[in-house]
Amino acid sequence: MNRVTKLFQPTAPIPKSLQDSNIIKSQRMMLEQGVIRAATSTGLYTLLPLGMRALKKLEVIVDRFMEKVGAQRLLLPTLTSDKLWKQSGRLEEAKAGSELFLLEDRHQRQYILGPTHEEAITEMLAAEIGLSYRRLPLLLYQVSNKYRDEPRPRYGLLRTREFVMKDMYSFDANAENALETYQSVTEAYNGIFQELGVKYVRVEGDSGMMGGSMSHEFHYPCESGEEQIIQCQNCHNSSNASLLESPVSSCPHCRSSDITIMHGIEVGHTFILGTRYSQPMNATFTADDNTIQPLIMGCYGLGLSRILAASVEALSLPTELRWPLSIAPYKVCIITPKHGSKEEAASGLTQSLYDLIECNQAFKNDVIVDDRTNLSIGRRLREAKRSGYPLIIVIGKKATQDIPRFEVFDLINNQEYEWTDGSLATRLKEYCADT
Repeated sequence: MNRVTKLFQPTAPIPKSLQDSNIIKSQRMMLEQGVIRAATSTGLYTLLPLGMRALKKLEVIVDRFMEKVGAQRLLLPTLTSDKLWKQSGRLEEAKAGSELFLLEDRHQRQYILGPTHEEAITEMLAAEIGLSYRRLPLLLYQVSNKYRDEPRPRYGLLRTREFVMKDMYSFDANAENALETYQSVTEAYNGIFQELGVKYVRVEGDSGMMGGSMSHEFHYPCESGEEQIIQCQNCHNSSNASLLESPVSSCPHCRSSDITIMHGIEVGHTFILGTRYSQPMNATFTADDNTIQPLIMGCYGLGLSRILAASVEALSLPTELRWPLSIAPYKVCIITPKHGSKEEAASGLTQSLYDLIECNQAFKNDVIVDDRTNLSIGRRLREAKRSGYPLIIVIGKKATQDIPRFEVFDLINNQEYEWTDGSLATRLKEYCADT
């Protein structure tokens, strides 16, 4: 049984180092509720057990959708030789932005703490002698920590110096096939965001330092977002405002002035890279006419730690966390009677209630019991709401009746119910179907 008394959830006020800064809702709530902990150095955070549970659930969703498009998971080295970045022609441009962490080993060789891995993956493919067109498309991805020396780290996990990212790289034989792969992967991204259930928008993006011929960004519309998104109500085209002339007065695609401007948090970015990296790094394949051709590449990133924070930012109340059901650290919290109270007579129902919920596969290992029986039910209910458990089930006064009834608080739909143990299985199935 998962118990709150065994959970490492150090709750604490906002550190003094952050009190005077511009703290947003998700940052404050995740710190206060023991989901993350700020390190001494600015822009670095520890993911505590609740945060790790949410992250691992998100990884499972991503893995499932990547498998659907035929992608294979690997893990590249965190350190990349600066020679590869010189070979791709990206080193000086990246240095100009001063966002690279550069290291030197005992032999004075220079390395980069990877902010992204185009060079590393392309070098690996370049070493594949005789790669045939028959093996294409090839889609390879990883989930790993990335590093960027942010000039102004802020907003908790939204802008940090170390973060968790899913980056995937595709390799195709020609531009037409690369576009098909691009469309397949971006549709998988749509599936991921739809399963999370947070409103999102896909917009034309800026290729920036990555290069390439096409780029799209995925954003959560949110007032605290740092990006400006332009949506046309006429042709429904969406773009990052950085791509358009300023000030923006009309949509560049249809010239309509019926546009909406909103703030967004970028949570994903996709690119068609073409031969931007394969050409200078000699990553080739043997075509069907036996000629040697450069691989056509694509790149697809998802900021996983950022998605956690952005989801919380988009859904939460000012004083209570709210999680998407699919990545909530625990989906159900059972609050037991207080020791010495009249309700304590119903405490024997805890194990059977726990087992009954866990019998539903959707809630397997997703139930936690707040067994701090020295605290009142009211206090534990308030704390459970602040932690954002989607379903909170209270074993209270009505649980002592001949037919026990449990108070149920549905945070996602903002509803309250009374369920009996006899109706619980059916109610849980309905809840999963409706949410």
